[in-house]
Amino acid sequence: MIRHWIEAMRLRTLHVSVAGVIAGTGCAILTGSFKAIPALLCLAFAILAQIAANFGNEYYDFKNGIDKKGRAGFRRGVTEGEISPKAMKAATFITLGIAAAVGCAMLIYGPWWLIIAGILIMCFALAYSAGPYPLSHHGLGDVAVIIFFGIVPVVLTWYLQTSSWDSASPVLETSLAIGLLAANVLVVNNYRDMEDDAAVGKRTTVVIFGQKVMSVAYLLSGFIGMLVMIPIWLGMPVWALAIPLIYLVLHIKTWHDLRQSAGSAINPLLGRTAMNLMIFALLFASACLVKSTCL
Repeated sequence: MIRHWIEAMRLRTLHVSVAGVIAGTGCAILTGSFKAIPALLCLAFAILAQIAANFGNEYYDFKNGIDKKGRAGFRRGVTEGEISPKAMKAATFITLGIAAAVGCAMLIYGPWWLIIAGILIMCFALAYSAGPYPLSHHGLGDVAVIIFFGIVPVVLTWYLQTSSWDSASPVLETSLAIGLLAANVLVVNNYRDMEDDAAVGKRTTVVIFGQKVMSVAYLLSGFIGMLVMIPIWLGMPVWALAIPLIYLVLHIKTWHDLRQSAGSAINPLLGRTAMNLMIFALLFASACLVKSTCL
């Protein structure tokens, strides 16, 4: 039973949430405003929100008849009869409740409007798969991921540590880059599920535009993500220019393998895409730390 719940959390994709917080913390370090406790609160909130979204995705896709047994993607405990729909629905809202409690603790370090931001994030966690117009069913999942796994976590993590909008330039470029790289995780997921999604009327961007177009979009997102950060790279030590190069080598290799894979063989590439993002965020934060220390 525990194994089924762990599978439902989709641990190999949680790097996406963690990466946004790490990158935001890197920006805070770069501006000389690092604070450990706010950073940890952001990390806990981000992970809990993503787990809740994963639980909700499994429950609502089952409820809407999207999933089927023996699918190529992550094993769905509810669809396979290993977790009851009632239990998954309860787990979704309990996890959101815990995330809300963590969010309230953030108010010690930030203004009241963080409540609105937290509500919007939790609404997104449900709106991705639930409601009258599920975002993931209408080609809007990619945009939502850029916003809620890139721009929002990077900017809020940075702001909660700095308590100021001054020197916002590095965080804006970084948040967009992280969002683009995070969206690639969803592209891989939908690339694998294209035929199943099309059969049940789930119109992801891969269903709408096709695998060939979205594989090119996957490749370009990595390059664009590095390009938008050029102003930041130019302000870093020369050795830091190796960071985008390292990422792009990993990115191109994963893209090449994606084009050669199908069905369940794509699952490891989803994890690799998320890990590539994590590696990039860690290297970026490390470069920020070194530069800050040397100032």
